[in-house]
Amino acid sequence: MNILFFLKPKNEVVYLSSNVTARKALTDMQTHTYTAIPILSEDGEYIGTITEGDFLRYSTKIADGAQTPDAEENVISIPRAVSYDPISINADIEDLISKVVNQNFVPVIDDNRKFIGIITRKDVIQYIYNKLKSLQ
Repeated sequence: MNILFFLKPKNEVVYLSSNVTARKALTDMQTHTYTAIPILSEDGEYIGTITEGDFLRYSTKIADGAQTPDAEENVISIPRAVSYDPISINADIEDLISKVVNQNFVPVIDDNRKFIGIITRKDVIQYIYNKLKSLQ
């Protein structure tokens, strides 16, 4: 099976540009009620993913006085604890499943590292559930 069967294309995915502020990133997370959002370079390359947990850890450092709060700080400068590793458009289903086990979504990139979309854990589980149900 081709992993593109599960792909939610870039034009249907909320993502952040690498030059947005922490304030904008938090606003987008709150607006869309997401716990994680991909970050893309100006050229459309996948850079990483920012999570609620990253913001919480950052806030804790601020509260402890280790850092100075700056809502206008670039989102890319906030340390990210978890790496949402992307998979290639050419990956096989085994690669996808090994990633989706540990990530609630998997970023998909083309051969030039350009972000083309995501595959959600929910969609993969729903597909497997439907296949198992049809066998009964």
